[in-house]
Amino acid sequence: MDWDVYGEVQYNVTSDQGVSCSSSSLSCELSPVTCGSVYSVEVTAQNSAGPSVPSMPVSFTTVPCPPQNLAVAEATSGSCSFSWDTVAHADRYLASVTNIDGAVKTCNITGTSCDFSCDCGYTYLMSVFALNEAGSSQPGPMINYTTVPCCPTSMNVSLVGTDTLEVEWLPARGAEVYETRAVDSSHTILCNDTAPICVLSYLSCDTPYSVRVRPCNDIRGCNNNCPVHTQDTAACTPTGLSLTQVNSSAVTVSWTDTNRNATFVATATGANSHSCSSGSTSCHLTGLHCGSTYEVAVTATSAAGASLPSYSEMYETEPCCPDSLTVTQVTQAMTNVSWSSAKGAHTFLTELTSTKGHARCHTEDTHCLMGCITCGTNYTVSMKAYSLSGQKADCSYNGFSSSLCCPSGVKMYRTSADTLRVTWRSTPGLSHPTQVNMTGTANPYSCTALPGVNHCDISPVQCGDEYIVVVAPVKADGSTEAFCPHRKYGVTCAAGTVGLILFRGKRSVDQLDQ
Repeated sequence: MDWDVYGEVQYNVTSDQGVSCSSSSLSCELSPVTCGSVYSVEVTAQNSAGPSVPSMPVSFTTVPCPPQNLAVAEATSGSCSFSWDTVAHADRYLASVTNIDGAVKTCNITGTSCDFSCDCGYTYLMSVFALNEAGSSQPGPMINYTTVPCCPTSMNVSLVGTDTLEVEWLPARGAEVYETRAVDSSHTILCNDTAPICVLSYLSCDTPYSVRVRPCNDIRGCNNNCPVHTQDTAACTPTGLSLTQVNSSAVTVSWTDTNRNATFVATATGANSHSCSSGSTSCHLTGLHCGSTYEVAVTATSAAGASLPSYSEMYETEPCCPDSLTVTQVTQAMTNVSWSSAKGAHTFLTELTSTKGHARCHTEDTHCLMGCITCGTNYTVSMKAYSLSGQKADCSYNGFSSSLCCPSGVKMYRTSADTLRVTWRSTPGLSHPTQVNMTGTANPYSCTALPGVNHCDISPVQCGDEYIVVVAPVKADGSTEAFCPHRKYGVTCAAGTVGLILFRGKRSVDQLDQ
């Protein structure tokens, strides 16, 4: 049958639990509804003529409520069960167990418990959803469960002193703090720390200790089932050390001993080390050298290990001077002074002194550089060697003469078509010959001027040649000073005449033709 509906139609939805909604379209939302409930719903249409007859009722079940009373039980070590209460109108349950490493175990079951393996040192996070044909419940409560911390592995107990043990291990899973105990016959030493290492101090020397590490956390407390390690402490340190001089190279060392069974070594440590051994409480150190600092201490050794050295006695002699000292000129104004090492010397103050000035350096090394050296000057060389305690030794050495002064104002000019004249200014009072050396693309030239002569003629020269020119004083052994500057000249050709160019780098900067 066909008919026309006139006017606006309003649909009203009602339920048996008092929740309703209205809409002019063909759907509306009932809200709020309660989880885990069954609702009976009917629809009535209404227009300006009035309401229709209600539709046939329809029943529906909402999603289940979240499970409650979540709990964890550990029946045996490593075996756990996660449980919850039954939820009305739930067909099944989806439980999730996650540990701190991110590993997830799920149970999709109709029962109310989920079994899982719970290893030591883990915290497990658990949640469960109830499901039916309408869907999944809202997230319910979430619980966690922490198992007992694991025992430390790779545990190592070592001696770091006569009264100190160092205990080290790999971090234990689940441990927040470690309780380390060292127990002897009458005392207990306790160390609590978050790090996988502990130093147990104030122990008795020459004593056996039982050492145990208990891992703990705030939730489960401590694991009391971890193994015990036994370690003896080392021999006790000798006390009452005294030194009695026998002669300039020998001393008697005496001490007091409290060990039950120990041997002893007395050691003098310094520039030269010496030692002596004894089964009693004294021995003789011989062969000691002057110019040395010695630190004398005694160590006891038992079957468990060596003690810490006793408190030491110091002895220091006056420092010795270096056996040799060398002054080497590096540049015309700088020298390198080096010397051999010296017994007992800690620092060195070296001086070069002359009437024209002096230079000095203070160093712990066996060499130093000195600047501001004047050419053609005789220097006296001296040194002061200082010990650690400030004792001083005065040392003297052969003098040093700096290099001869190089001529200044070097110039070149032509005196004839194929002859060049080199001129210079000598240092006042210089009594040495002066040598001019020219090397280059053509034949080398060399000439020597007597003392007081300030020029030298070079011939024959050809245009187009280039030369390196060095003007230097001649030393007593016939060699020339090595620190004088080198100049590069080019011989030019212009209209059949000879000219000069002074080169600096690769550019000609000065036309010297005259």
